[in-house]
Order: sequence, then C-alpha cells, then structure tokens
Amino acid sequence: MPDKVVTRFAPSPTGYLHIGGARTALFNWLYAKHTGGTMLLRIEDTDRERSTDAATAAILDGLSWLGLTWDGKPVSQFERAPRHREVAEELVRMGKAYYCYATPAELEAMRESARAKGLPPRYDGRWRDRDPSEAPAGAKGAIRIKAPTDGETVVHDLVQGEVRFPNKDLDDFIILRSDGNPTYMHAVVVDDHDMGVTHIIRGDDHLTNAARQTVIYRAMGWEVPSMSHIPLIHGADGAKLSKRHGALGVEAYRAMGYLPEALLNYLARLGWSHGDDEIMSIADMIAWFDIGDVNKGAARFDFAKLEALNGVHMRRMNDAALLDIFIATLPYLEGGPAIAARLDDRRKAQLLAALPGLKERAKTLVELVEGAAFLFVARPRPGDEKAAALLGGEARAILRGAHAALATVSDWSAASAEAAIRAYAQAGGHKLGAVAQPLRAALTGKSTSPGVFDVLAVLGREESLARIADQID
Repeated sequence: MPDKVVTRFAPSPTGYLHIGGARTALFNWLYAKHTGGTMLLRIEDTDRERSTDAATAAILDGLSWLGLTWDGKPVSQFERAPRHREVAEELVRMGKAYYCYATPAELEAMRESARAKGLPPRYDGRWRDRDPSEAPAGAKGAIRIKAPTDGETVVHDLVQGEVRFPNKDLDDFIILRSDGNPTYMHAVVVDDHDMGVTHIIRGDDHLTNAARQTVIYRAMGWEVPSMSHIPLIHGADGAKLSKRHGALGVEAYRAMGYLPEALLNYLARLGWSHGDDEIMSIADMIAWFDIGDVNKGAARFDFAKLEALNGVHMRRMNDAALLDIFIATLPYLEGGPAIAARLDDRRKAQLLAALPGLKERAKTLVELVEGAAFLFVARPRPGDEKAAALLGGEARAILRGAHAALATVSDWSAASAEAAIRAYAQAGGHKLGAVAQPLRAALTGKSTSPGVFDVLAVLGREESLARIADQID
C-alpha cells in the first residue's frame, strides 16, 4: 500500500447527488478515514451542455448534509483541459499516440462493416502508422492512443478480483477530439495521476473503462492506482435502481425525514457487511470498513429496512442531539416550517421534554413533526375525526370530572397527574382507558400520542387545564 491512501469522489454535475453516488462517496470516504488517508472531490464538468452550477451546488450540499467531507477545494475537470491536451500531445511525441484523420463517413463505414460481420464496432487503425503529411489539407485530426494489439490487459480489482481484457477488443480509442477537447477516458487518468489518487473506488459500470485507462497509464509510464469497482444498487425487484425504486437525490431523503447517520448506515450495509452488525455509528463504520470486504453482487434497496433502521437511530440518539438535528431539518419537512415559525424557547423546552415519548412512536423526522404538532396548535384546538368521536356522549361528563381532579394537583408532574386520574377513575368506577382516551383527544386533538400523563407534564398545568376546559364548555 502507498505511504498514504488518497481516494476521490468524482460526480458529474448533470443532476442531484443520487443515492448510488452517495454510496460511492461513502465508500471512498470510509476507506480514506479507515486508513488515515484523504478523500478528494473532483467535479467532472466536461459535458458543458449538461453540467450546471445548480447541480454542482446540490452535490456539495448533499455531501455536506451527509457529513462526507472532502480535503482541499473541489477540482473542476473542465478547467484542467489545457493539461489534458498537453499529455495527449506528449503521448504523440513519445510515439505512443497518433493523429487520426478518418472522416465521419469513413468511421460510419467501419461501423457498418463490423455490424454486418456481427462484430462490435472497432476503429481499424488506418492512421496508426501513416505519416501525418498525408492528411487532407486543413483537416484537424483527433489523437488516438496506440493500444496494444495482442495479449491482454489485466485489471487487479480489490472487489471484482483479477479481470482480463483481450487487447484486440480495446482498439485505438480517441483521447483528444479533433476540436482539441479531451475525452472523459483520458481526462480521468490525467486528473487521477496529477491529484495523486492511489485508490479508485467507483461503480462497476466503469469496469470496462478500467482496461482502457490502464493503457493510458502504462503509455505514460505512470503507476496504475489500485482499483475497486463496486456493484450497482438494484431495486427490491432486482432491476437496476430507478426513480420508481427510490433513486432520488439525497435531498429527497432529507425531506422524507431520514437522519444522515441512519442513511449512511443503510448505504454502508448495501453491499458491505461486518459480521452480523446491522446498527452502526459513523465511528463503527470507519473502524470496520475495508474495501476488500465489499460483495461482488448487486445490493437491493429496501425502503422498509431504511425506515426501520432510521427509527432505531432516532431512539438511540441523545435527546438534545436529536432536537438539534430536528430543528435544523424543519425547513425541509412537510409541516416543518409551520412548527419552526412558532418555536420559541418555551416550546423548545416542551419539545425536548416530549422527545422521549415522541421518538418511541416515530421512525422518521416527518413522523416526529406529526407527533409534536399538538404542542404548537392554537386554542381552541381543532381535533381530527377520531378524536371528535372520543369526546361524544358520556366522555364529556368523564372529562369534566377529570378536569376537576387535575385542578386539585398543585405539584404538577406526570406522576402526580397520573395519581389524580387513577384515583378519579377508581372512585367513579371507570376503567383507566375510558378516562385516558377522552383526555388524550382533548389535549392533542388526536387519538394516538405519547403517554397521556407525559403529555400533561409537557404541556404544563395551565395549558392542560385550559385545553380540557375548551372541550367541556
């Protein structure tokens, strides 16, 4: 292994940071952290028509939200085009590449001929050994690498094992187009070399590129980095992950109320495992991760598992830390901005006090918003249909008695409120549930909530008695 591991995440800014890209970034980040190395960030923005500043901003925002920090400034591939040209021209001077002046019509004829023979389209090497002086006047040539014609190129992959590519299949591919712009294949190699990347970790859809990129490294006499091609993520039905499966941008997962740590835990477990450990902290993942342990087979994305895992992380999280992340995420959650607008210090304290009960019932921050809504309603509080049903008939009379019993409590707490309600139920021959359910409906406007005595404690004496009175009068 080199003195210091350097990984890189290299997204194309043509859209948001999707979930597969987030996992690739995570594996690069974990491997760098595990080995005491660094992860660099390169924005592969050479496709000028599809690359946008907004997409770059969305990618950086997504990585930052997940906590996947990179070292140094992001590198723009487009800005390095002069360096890519310089290397391509150096390869020509070294006799390892050449100018090709084949016309579009000639290239199409080669493709047609290959198709007719049932072969994959290949460039036939017609300018490989010709003198550039034979070029048509004024023609601008593209630069092609001289790929080896016999034997094979071997990629030593830490995930896929040894992968062999017959050199006859590689052909002399273009590294610099006739307009002077580098191809992706070439730019990636020059950038990775110049950035000192020692370990390339990326999706296995790049595996065939690895052989061609190895040809460029060898032509320049550069060391080939260690390569790891990780399997793609599939949907629950086994098909390649698409939007209908959940191939959304990470900002969509933030809006769905997932914690960054839970999402990273879930993504890490897609294709990698550490014994039977399902629940992992960031520190656990860094300590345990090794790229050689990643599976060869595709992993399946399962929303139900992600949601369950998120619930576990919420319940395990320190209440103050969960409150901080909840408040920070409110602007992105459905119903969140309304809560954020009313969040003064008194309500923050109420919310913190309510969290132990709320997080037991919630699997996402969106469900936490729904559960906490009772703290933020204006009086008299409107109830939902189920709550209204619990307040009909005899319930109102029971509620009147419960109000009188609670009005006698001076040292207000969950325990003292519970003692008063239990004594009232027993004296009146009521089951506890017959008192608790109308109380819950009066206090929260819902038929389900954290424990009713916890709700009384969180709302406080004055607010609790007022809400009950609203439903009696």
